[in-house]
Amino acid sequence: MTAELRHLRAFLAIADAGSVTSAAAMLRMSQPALSRTLRQLEDHMGARLVDRTTHRLELTTEGRHFRDKAAGAVAAVDEALDPARLRPWPLRLGHAWSAFGRHTTPLLRRWKETFPQTPLELLRVDERTAGLLSGKTDVALVRAPLLPREAEGLLGEWLCNEQRVAAVPADSELAAHTGPLNLAALVHHPIALNTVSGVTTLDLWPEELRPSPDTAVLVANTDDWLGAIAAGDAVGVSTTATAEMHPHPDVVYRPLAGAGDVPLMLVWREVPMGSGQPSHPAVPQLVRVALEVLAEDEGRTDAPRGTR
Repeated sequence: MTAELRHLRAFLAIADAGSVTSAAAMLRMSQPALSRTLRQLEDHMGARLVDRTTHRLELTTEGRHFRDKAAGAVAAVDEALDPARLRPWPLRLGHAWSAFGRHTTPLLRRWKETFPQTPLELLRVDERTAGLLSGKTDVALVRAPLLPREAEGLLGEWLCNEQRVAAVPADSELAAHTGPLNLAALVHHPIALNTVSGVTTLDLWPEELRPSPDTAVLVANTDDWLGAIAAGDAVGVSTTATAEMHPHPDVVYRPLAGAGDVPLMLVWREVPMGSGQPSHPAVPQLVRVALEVLAEDEGRTDAPRGTR
C-alpha cells in the first residue's frame, strides 16, 4: 500500500482529537473506516503510531516524532494548492523570541526595498524550531543547537554568536552592580526558565554552583519570562538580542561573564528531504540579505559588536 495525503490527515485528526471516535466525527467518516486508515498508515510506516491500550488514546514515541513530519507535509501541500499563494508568495520568517535582535528592522526594510514582489512575514511561534517542523514558517531564526530529531530535514546558515546577559529586577541589588555579573551571582535567586523555546537550562551552571530545580520558575514564552523577572520573582539569562528587542522599565540587563555565547542561525526545511532544496525559493536571497545587514553593522564604529 502507498500512503496518501488522506492517511496523514487521518493520523493528525486522531492526534489532535485524542480519540478515534472524536476524530471520525470531525472528518465525517465512520469509526471503523478511520481505524482501518490508521492501521494502513502504521503498516506502511512499519511502526505503531498510536497506543490504544490506555484509557485515553496516546501517541507512541514513534507517533510523536512522526506527527511533526506529517503536519509539515500536509501544510506544504495545502500551501501549494492554495490559489491565494500563487501571486505573491510570502516568505514566512519565524522566530521564537527576539527575532534578529537590533538587526530585525534593517533586515525587514532591506528586504522590502530589494524584493518588493515577495512579502516577508515575521512570525513569532513559541516552538524550538519557530514553526518549521509544524509547517507554520518557511525559514526561522533559531538559537542554540537543535536535537537530532528536530534537525532532521533542516538546513541552516550560521549568522553570528550572541553574548549572554543577565536579566534582573530593576529594584534588586544585582541591578545596582556595576560591571558584568557572573553565574555565581545569580544562584541565590530563583531562575526563570523558558521550557518551550528558551536556550537557558540549569546545566549552564557548573555542577558545584547549579541552582536547585525546585526553585526554578518555569515559563512558556518571553512575555511570561519578563513578567516573572519584573515582579521580582526570579532572575534570568538570555542574549543581547533580548535586551535590544525587549526593554522593560522593571528589568535591567547586565553583561554575563563566563557563560559562553549563543549561536544564531537561519534554518529552513529542505523539500523533499535530501534534495537540498528549500521549501521556499527565496530562502537563499534572505540568507544573503541577512549576512549583508550583519556586515554593514560590523562596519559601523559606533555599533555594539557581536561575535562573527
